Amino acid sequence: MPHPPAPSEHRPRKRFGQNFLHDPGTIRRILAAVAPAPGKHLVEIGPGQGALTAGLLEAAGELDVIELDRDLVGPLAQRLGALGRLRVHQADALKFDLCALLGETKAETDASGRLRLVGNLPYNISTPLLFRFLEQARCIEDMHLMLQKEVVERLAAEPGSKSYGRLSVMVQSQCAVARVLTVGPGAFTPAPKVDSAVVRLRPLRPPPVSLRDPALHARLVAAAFSQRRKRISNSLRGLADTALMARCGLDPGSRAEQLSVADFARLANAAADAAPGCNPGINP
Repeated sequence: MPHPPAPSEHRPRKRFGQNFLHDPGTIRRILAAVAPAPGKHLVEIGPGQGALTAGLLEAAGELDVIELDRDLVGPLAQRLGALGRLRVHQADALKFDLCALLGETKAETDASGRLRLVGNLPYNISTPLLFRFLEQARCIEDMHLMLQKEVVERLAAEPGSKSYGRLSVMVQSQCAVARVLTVGPGAFTPAPKVDSAVVRLRPLRPPPVSLRDPALHARLVAAAFSQRRKRISNSLRGLADTALMARCGLDPGSRAEQLSVADFARLANAAADAAPGCNPGINP
């Protein structure tokens, strides 16, 4: 079925970080990577003018989309509703409860019922969105996300590299990360000033590391990389002392980028055990 043309009169809004994907070749490659299919619960974040929406909906038969710009919501439903069951949510993805889309709590433990996220994320809020998705990872099967290329490099970075940082540790503590494809500025309107890339994030069950206190782990990782040029004995003062680091087999003179995902988990768990009144528990 031919897809109705996208409206040309909508002006991309800078405050929403709108860069609309239009290149047919890139769209085909992303859809091939996602491989949408009937029976899978797909959710598109920020469909914009529907460049990916049409293919996702046509292949899967139904689709939830979350769009903040109310001026895009009506035209999207009118143009693409005939392709399948399209449920449009005019909402802020930073505040949206993705797990509520499941309807049944049993879907959180059933892979066939979890959500598959797809999105061309606004680059100005991509990191907060990633952390929001991680908070709801129990409901998510996988994510295919368009991001600034440098952000994807950070997500996939290994210890010791310049790109390795807080985002690397927090995402890799829960997900398998795979770079899918690189996209040049010309694939968008307006063209961004940076290269983009699509990444696949797949929450792992069980997660790669077990955390007794996820909130403490998050604080410790953030503190370590807030002063990444400093020794961890200085940047983690008040969270982990040198004796604790030594017991974890870590050199207090190390810098944050030298610690692996497992190192951070081991240190955070030891800090949780040492904390007064600690009530340790293992992540689901």
